Amino acid sequence: MIEVTRFNGRKLVINAELVKFVESTPDTLITLTTNDRILVKDKVEEVVEKIIQYQRLIRNGIEKNKK
Repeated sequence: MIEVTRFNGRKLVINAELVKFVESTPDTLITLTTNDRILVKDKVEEVVEKIIQYQRLIRNGIEKNKK
C-alpha cells in the first residue's frame, strides 16, 4: 500500500499492486487495473518511487521467509 494526496489535501492509501499507469496530464493521474482513475498532487516520480519502495519491502519479506 502507498499513500498519495488528493488535490483537496486528503490522504489516500492505494494498493500499489493495482497500479496500471502513472501519467502526467500535467497533473498526476493514476490508473488502476480496475480502470479506476485517481488524480493526485504527488509528482509522477514520487508515486513511482513509492511503488518501488513498496515492492522492495515485499521482496525483502519474501527473501527473509525463504531462509
